[in-house]
Amino acid sequence: MTTERLDQPRDLRRQLRPHYDPEAFGRLSERIARFLGTARFLVYMTVFVSMWIAWNALAPGHLRFDPYPFIFLTLMLSLQASYAAPLILLAQNRQDDRDRVQYEQDRETTDRSQAEIEYLTREIADLRMSVNEVVTRDYLRAELSRLLDELRGPEPADSD
Repeated sequence: MTTERLDQPRDLRRQLRPHYDPEAFGRLSERIARFLGTARFLVYMTVFVSMWIAWNALAPGHLRFDPYPFIFLTLMLSLQASYAAPLILLAQNRQDDRDRVQYEQDRETTDRSQAEIEYLTREIADLRMSVNEVVTRDYLRAELSRLLDELRGPEPADSD
């Protein structure tokens, strides 16, 4: 029985399944889903189906490849829908992930902003309290006048 050593890298093993880049596949699925949701796609699909039906209804019998019930057309449209649905869901899931990350970033920014606002509010309140304790010019003049009057003492009464 051999044990793997942790100080050496593992041997590379061949995998039978193909390797793909999930990010690139996700971007491709978003582009496809974005295209499937456009008027251009609807126009292309309508022209394609119309031409298919017209060819198979109006062409000479030996050139028709999908006669009237158009089973092959139905099969192709079902196949297209079976691929489109998971691609659209994948694109929506990726968008949901981006929205979730954006929401978290917005929430963190809001929390930081709220903390900064609370800090600035406390600082402004502290400044207001400090300013209230500062002697104003008018208050100082009034106090100096009162002290000067006390030092001069009572004025002698006028004798007329």
